[in-house]
Amino acid sequence: MKIARFRHDDAIRFGILDDGDLVVLAGDPLFAGFETTGERVALADAVLLAPVIPRSKVVCVGKNYRDHAAEMGGEAPAEPLLFLKPNTSVIGPGDVIVRPRQSERTDFEGELAVVIGRVAKDVSAVDADSYIFGYTVANDVTARDLQRSDGQWARAKGFDTFCPLGPVIETEFDLDGGHRIVSRVNGEVRQDGPLSDMVHSVADIIAYASAAFTLLPGDVVLTGTPAGIGPFEAGDTVEVEISGIGVLRTTARDA
Repeated sequence: MKIARFRHDDAIRFGILDDGDLVVLAGDPLFAGFETTGERVALADAVLLAPVIPRSKVVCVGKNYRDHAAEMGGEAPAEPLLFLKPNTSVIGPGDVIVRPRQSERTDFEGELAVVIGRVAKDVSAVDADSYIFGYTVANDVTARDLQRSDGQWARAKGFDTFCPLGPVIETEFDLDGGHRIVSRVNGEVRQDGPLSDMVHSVADIIAYASAAFTLLPGDVVLTGTPAGIGPFEAGDTVEVEISGIGVLRTTARDA
């Protein structure tokens, strides 16, 4: 089931994608379930928004694909390498990534994102799936030069607009379904890798992260990017596609 958050007639609502329409939900399904109102809105008449705004944080995993770790000049860590993005970095499909004045190189990183469905603390990997609401597509935008110069990643990863999410949340995504992440800049493929190449699994990441801090409903976990990361410029269109979920499309401009 694909869940969208959208704007229609100056109201922000949630809906289930169904044959080109959105079946309108009575409330945020994270908290109100899947009760519908009986109303349908044509997808063409709606503006899709980020499908979730994290209540507290976006938890990210660095170097979780060996080929990406190698292109960054190292090896994949033995344990998940965690960092955070603020929820103010989140934007939705069709929104604009703002390249900051402080940076001379802004990179895309296509990733699978996990949306947490209920309070998770000290979760075991065996039980992790029961804490997942669904999956969406993410772009872990990075000011690469600042990442290198700062020595830690908070500023380089955390600028406003640096966490595009969307277009929908897929609640029945099959992690073992042979899905791939494909990233394009102006239609040219830059990344193309299978989710099966993750070093640390989704379940292991949730267990590891929840041992450190409580994950709240609506928090988002980014699971790492395959090789092929690179820069984009003002005026470019960046697409990240994960088969089975959809295409997250954004444009870019300079601050």
